[in-house]
Amino acid sequence: MEIIDAIILGIIQGLTEFLPVSSSGHLEIGKAILGEDLEARTSLLFTVVLHFATALSTLVVFRKDILDLIKGALKFKWNEDLQFITKIAISMIPAVIVGLFFEEQLEQLFGGNIMLVGFMLIITAILLYFADKAKNTNKKVSFKDAFIIGVSQAIAMLPGISRSGATISTSVLLGNDKTKAARFSFLMVVPLIFGKIAKDVLSGDLAYDSNNFTSLSIGFIAAFVAGLFACTWMIALVKKSKLIYFAIYCAIVGLIAVIFSMLNA
Repeated sequence: MEIIDAIILGIIQGLTEFLPVSSSGHLEIGKAILGEDLEARTSLLFTVVLHFATALSTLVVFRKDILDLIKGALKFKWNEDLQFITKIAISMIPAVIVGLFFEEQLEQLFGGNIMLVGFMLIITAILLYFADKAKNTNKKVSFKDAFIIGVSQAIAMLPGISRSGATISTSVLLGNDKTKAARFSFLMVVPLIFGKIAKDVLSGDLAYDSNNFTSLSIGFIAAFVAGLFACTWMIALVKKSKLIYFAIYCAIVGLIAVIFSMLNA
């Protein structure tokens, strides 16, 4: 992989992991445009590295929240912190089930299926549109809400459905406070990312080639820096009810992807 391609894909992953525009969908489109046809094991390693970078950027942005949650949970009382952690655990259940039992079927949907990505981006646009119109409240995410948001996260494993877009939109449409919805959305994915990374590492499916060290490192740095920026920016945008701009963006990119796919069919 060329260094410039690693930088571009790293920035795409870092930005789109948090912005509600689908990181998986944009990576598929990016690879198609750049002509990247990596060997499967090498491609998996690069994807794992980029996801690790964005997970770390989440930990940095929410370091205070995470430390407070850990301190609160260590008191071993049914306090707000332990309840929040429990809600995170509940939200992970649907995605874990899908990941364990339908991994092969999901993987078949990746690999340049730009038509699917386009249609899923249009669905993301519709979700964001309705979420943008929702009124803000002071309601916190409930245990029931956590599971429903988790279902939307599982659906967002499809390329083109934005994970943050789906989870934040679902949370807001359930009547939750927009800022709290964004915070929950970003924190709920961290355990899943690290769990998926551990699974991939232990599976032995990753192929490391020292010749790719430079591109992997640069891709990691690009994704990490872009992730820091996007995560912080996204929280402010959700609070100000600016999701409509991303709805328009997803609709346009989705239509372009569909047309591109038809022209190259």
